[in-house]
Amino acid sequence: MKANKALTFLDIGLNTFGLNGVKAMSEALKTNTVLSTLSLRSNKIRQAGALALSKALKINCALSNFDLSNNLIGNTGAQSLSAALKTNKTLTLLNLKDKIGEEGAQALSDALKINSTLSTLNLWDNSIGDNGAQALSEALKINSGLTCLTLCYNSIGDIGALALSEALQYNSTLTTLDLSSNLINDNGALALAEALKASNTLSTLDLRLEKRNSSTIRGSQDQSR
Repeated sequence: MKANKALTFLDIGLNTFGLNGVKAMSEALKTNTVLSTLSLRSNKIRQAGALALSKALKINCALSNFDLSNNLIGNTGAQSLSAALKTNKTLTLLNLKDKIGEEGAQALSDALKINSTLSTLNLWDNSIGDNGAQALSEALKINSGLTCLTLCYNSIGDIGALALSEALQYNSTLTTLDLSSNLINDNGALALAEALKASNTLSTLDLRLEKRNSSTIRGSQDQSR
């Protein structure tokens, strides 16, 4: 990849190459100028691997679609990637289906307040809860790039839904918001309904409540890629 000038799509997910493998890939990304889509899903990259990739993303000027799902990067890994998003100008799609938690969501919200390039962010099944949703809501009030945000399976309740509804009244770019399979009840739904009266951009809102099963997981992963 350091020498290749033609490859634009590379999927090497499910290979469990770990830290050494991702460090080698990160070094290649620092000089590669053509690869636009990369999937490293399910490779046991963890926090140290996310740090290596974040250093590459600060330099790389070609990658636009990046799937880093199911890599156990945690909130520390999310913080490293968020730091890269503050300077990266090419990434438009990022899949972080993982367990980044509230702290990871807070770090991403800080990045989204600055980044205006990322248009699709998948945070499926990250246990961000209401606090994480509130943090992201603050970012959505000023972010001018994100058009699609996936927050399904995140234990978001009415408090998080209320925060997101307030953000929707300010945001002017988001067109798709996936809040399916959370813990939103009547109060949260009513708040979102009020927000829809003011929003002129949101065209898709998913509030389904689904049981977790293999077909649902596959479908969500395929949609995010």
